[in-house]
Amino acid sequence: MGTRLRKIAEQSLFSKIFFVMVISIISITILTSWVTLQMSKKLFVQTFSITNSKIIDQIKSGLESFHYSNVNIAINTAQSAAIKNYLTAPDMDSLTNYRTVYSMEDQMNRIQSRIGTKSIGILLLGGNGKSYISDRAYWSGSTQELQQNPITQSTLSQPGKLLYSFMKDKVAGSGESSLVASKALYIPGSEQIYGTLYMMIRESEFSGIYNSFTSTGNDVMILNQSGVIVSSNRTELVGTVSDQLSDSAKTLQQTGGANLELEMSGKDVIVLADYLPLFDFYIVNVIDKNVVLGHMLNTQAIVLICTGIVAAAVLVVYFITRRLTQSLRTLVKKMSNVTKNNFNNYMTVSGTYETRELSNSFNYMLDELNDYISRLVETQKERRRAELAALQQQINPHFLYNTLASVNILVQRGSNEQATETIYALISLLQNTISNVKETITVEQELQSLKHYVFINQVRYGRGIKVDYFVSPDCLMAQVPKLMLQPFLENAFFHAFHKKHTGYIYVIITRDRETLVCEVVDNGDGMEQAPYEETTTNPNHAKQPFTGIGIRNVHDRLLLLYGKEYGVSMESGLGQGTKITIKIPWMTDQPV
Repeated sequence: MGTRLRKIAEQSLFSKIFFVMVISIISITILTSWVTLQMSKKLFVQTFSITNSKIIDQIKSGLESFHYSNVNIAINTAQSAAIKNYLTAPDMDSLTNYRTVYSMEDQMNRIQSRIGTKSIGILLLGGNGKSYISDRAYWSGSTQELQQNPITQSTLSQPGKLLYSFMKDKVAGSGESSLVASKALYIPGSEQIYGTLYMMIRESEFSGIYNSFTSTGNDVMILNQSGVIVSSNRTELVGTVSDQLSDSAKTLQQTGGANLELEMSGKDVIVLADYLPLFDFYIVNVIDKNVVLGHMLNTQAIVLICTGIVAAAVLVVYFITRRLTQSLRTLVKKMSNVTKNNFNNYMTVSGTYETRELSNSFNYMLDELNDYISRLVETQKERRRAELAALQQQINPHFLYNTLASVNILVQRGSNEQATETIYALISLLQNTISNVKETITVEQELQSLKHYVFINQVRYGRGIKVDYFVSPDCLMAQVPKLMLQPFLENAFFHAFHKKHTGYIYVIITRDRETLVCEVVDNGDGMEQAPYEETTTNPNHAKQPFTGIGIRNVHDRLLLLYGKEYGVSMESGLGQGTKITIKIPWMTDQPV
C-alpha cells in the first residue's frame, strides 16, 4: 500500500490532476444524473402545473371574449326597436305583419354580420307568442318546449343576468349537446318582460376555444354547479356528472390552493381549477402524471447524452490541463487579487512570457471594460430620462380624475354597463402604460391602448371626434416603442378641433421596405408652421417644428433609439388639418 501511495506521489502534476478530474467527472456525472432524474420528476410536474395555470388564464380570456360577444348580441337586440316591435305587436293585416317581420329579420342579420356570430344560433321568444330562429340546426323542438324548459324559467326569474345553461342531445337535432346563453328582454326602468333571447352554440364549437391547449394526458373540463361536465376535449365525458371533479374545484376555490393531487379512475392525476364567474362554471385541468412523465423521460437518450458529456469533458480536461499546468501556479497568484465585480484591481506585469501576455491582456480588458461601462451607463441614463419624460406625459392625474368622475356620473345615471366598459378601458390603458415594463410592444398592443384612450375620451367629451384605423395586416406584429402614438392622438383630440368641434382622426400604419411608417392625420383647424428648431430627423427633413412636450419627447426618444435617419415630421396649415409622420426601423420579435 505504501509503495502505491509513493508512486502516486511521484507522478507529475499533470497526471495527478488528469486522474483526479477523470474520476471526478465520471462519479459526478453518474451521481448527478441519478439525482437529477429523481428531482426532475417532481420539478417537471410542478413546472407543468404552473404552466397549465397560465394556460387556464389564457382559456379564461378566450371564454371571456366569447361572453362579451354574447353581451354585445344581447345589448344590440335589447336596443333594437324593430325586434321589440316584433315581439310585442299583435297580429295586424298582412302588409303590416310583413313589414314587422322584414324589419326584425333585417335587424337580426345586421347584428349577426356586425358581431360575426355565424357559429351561434339565435332564437327569440316574444310575449305575444311570436318567435324567431336564425338556424334550425340549433333547435329542432317547438317553442312550447322551450318555454317550458327550466332554462326559460331561470332566465325569467333573473331578468338582469345573462345565464349560461347546458342542453343535452336533442338541441341540435343530431344528438349533439349545446351551451345556451339566455337573457330576458325587458323595458328599461320597468319590470315588464316582453321576450326572451337564446344564443346557442354547439359544444364541439365551444370546446374549440380551448382545444389547442390540450394534449394526451392533459385534459380540460368545464363543469356547472351541479357537477355536470358541460364541455371537454374528451367528448365521451360531456354530459356526465363528476362529483369528484366538482368537489375538487370547489375545494381549490375555497382554500385558494394551486392544485390537488389525487387518484381518479385508477390514475394518479393533478387537478387545477378556477371559477368562471361570468358563466357560473368551473374550469378544471386534469393532468395524468404517468403520461406526462412518460413523455419527459427517455432513458436511452439520457445514457447517450451522459456518455457523450463524459467523453467530451475528459478530452477537454486532458488538453486544458496539459497546457495550463506549467504556469497555473503563477497565474493563480496573479489573478487572486481580482475580486468579483471589481474592475480596478489591475495585475502586475511580471513572470514568464505567457504570464506577462495574460497580464497585459487582462489589464487591457479592464481598461476597455471600464470605458465601455462608463459610456453604457451614460447612454442608459440619457435613454431612461427621455423615456421617463415621454411616459410622464401620457397618463396624468387630471385624466384619471376626469375619467373617474365620468364613471361616477354614468353610475348615477344608471348606465352601469357603460361605466363598466369605461373602467375596463381605463384598467387596460393603465396596464399597458404603467404596469407593462417592456420597452417595445407590438403595433397591435399599441393600437389596443389607443382604442382604450379614444373610448375614454369619447365617453367624457362625446363622439364628435371620430377615430379610424388603417393598419396593414403585416404590421400588427411589428415592434414599436411603448406609447409612441398616444401623444399625437392626444394632441389632435385637444388642440385640433377648437373651431370645427367635430371631425376625424386617422391612424395609418404601413411598411416601406425596412421602415415602419406611422401617420396620425386629422381634418381639424390646422395651424401655421411653428418656428423651426434645430432638430435633424432625416435627410429629407433637416428641420422640424415641435411645440408639444409629449411630442418632442417621442421625437427625442426615437432619435436616441434609432439614429438621426428616423424620427417625427409634421405638415400643417390653417384650415387644412395636420399630418404627423413617424418613421422607425422595421422590427419584429425584438427582445425587451
